[in-house]
Amino acid sequence: MNPAQLERLADHLTKLRLFKSRERLEALLQQAAAEDMAYADFLEQVLAEEVAAKTSKNVTMRTAMARFPFVKPLETFDFAYQPSIDRKQVQALATCHFIEHGDNVLVLGPPGVGKTHLAVALGLKAIEAGYRVLFTTAASLIAALTKAHAEGRLDEKLKIYTTPRLLIIDEIGYLPIERQGANLFFQLISRRYERGPMILTSNQSFGAWGEVFGDRVIATAILDRLLHHAVTLNIRGNSYRLKEKLKAGLVRPEEAEA
Repeated sequence: MNPAQLERLADHLTKLRLFKSRERLEALLQQAAAEDMAYADFLEQVLAEEVAAKTSKNVTMRTAMARFPFVKPLETFDFAYQPSIDRKQVQALATCHFIEHGDNVLVLGPPGVGKTHLAVALGLKAIEAGYRVLFTTAASLIAALTKAHAEGRLDEKLKIYTTPRLLIIDEIGYLPIERQGANLFFQLISRRYERGPMILTSNQSFGAWGEVFGDRVIATAILDRLLHHAVTLNIRGNSYRLKEKLKAGLVRPEEAEA
């Protein structure tokens, strides 16, 4: 292949935005010649590499847009330390069929047992499956909605939380929610009801949500919508942070059991 033809091919690939193929063009052509590849095999390899590159780029971009507090895949979750979790159930959720069916996922348990890790891990699986995801804590969500309401931009802000296919709300119950915040939270839940699935984590049982939201009527209305189509995971194990302290010898086993 002469230099002029190589340059034309590179220009075509650039105009088609096939940047990975443009980057690998000479190497791919040399490999095809060396292996005497059939035209269809060569084309399949070029397109497969391009699709893989674009998929990786999109996953990276959507992961950044999700605003996760950390990136921990499901493969790093220590199921052996949390035997109360049904591993098969979590693996079923990792297929993301719950998103297709519009089901919510509620993860309950005391602090430090891996609720956020599970939520983020399932969010990463959703991104890999091509869905747009947004992560927020309950405190940040309420603060953002309250500020937007005061500034007359509530609808605009609600759209930010209703647009992503999957919304993750972490740490419900760690801080009390005032009545206005509870009403704003209810508005968001109502907008996403049977339209956009959510993953929510909480250190409080459903029976305590009346106190969390400062109003049993609002809490009941929120739970009624969340639990209509939902999967609930209850984690009853020990804190991972306690596990690390035990390993480091900072806490004695008898103190951990007290």
